[in-house]
Amino acid sequence: MKRMRCAMALVAFVSLLPLAWAARGTKPLAGRKVLMVIAYRNFRDEEYKLPRRLLESAGAKVVVASTKVGTAVGMLGLRAKVDIPLSKASAKGFDAVIFVGGSGTTALWGNKDALRLAREAAKRRKVLAAICLAPIILANAGVLRGKRATVWPSPDGRTVRMLKSKGAVYVNKPVVKSGNIITANGPKAALSFAREILKALTVRRK
Repeated sequence: MKRMRCAMALVAFVSLLPLAWAARGTKPLAGRKVLMVIAYRNFRDEEYKLPRRLLESAGAKVVVASTKVGTAVGMLGLRAKVDIPLSKASAKGFDAVIFVGGSGTTALWGNKDALRLAREAAKRRKVLAAICLAPIILANAGVLRGKRATVWPSPDGRTVRMLKSKGAVYVNKPVVKSGNIITANGPKAALSFAREILKALTVRRK
């Protein structure tokens, strides 16, 4: 019940933002494009839904990529339309690339297209973000070496060890920003994660 109330409060907060921006007569991310990468099965619903709602309400266009086109399904049953296959995804033309977490994300840890995309986004100095289990993708791509980052801490400590083994500096916080890279540790941090991405994209526009 408590989790449901928190989720409803987060959704209510996001839904009110367009009214605030409308009152100012502007949307801070108008003309911006964001690529969200999700697992085709078992992405984490909140980690996809909340950032997408916030960024779209701010005026950004969101494109979704996965291992194949069709309808991806989240851990809690959310269905998401996949616009492009990961094999054809490129950071070029996007202002941010976001890797969504969830149990299905482990299938992307060693995916050559996911790793290529992460490296390309880092090389092009895009806003590069990952949440929950997805920071392991960035670590395996080699873009977290020497960077402060967080990840969902598995009970056996494996995920934290994986992050550190690739040269990342693990920080036990919900959301961590290191240069153009933003990481978060799970669904409870989804809104804070989304707001940090919004902030990073807004600052780049100024």
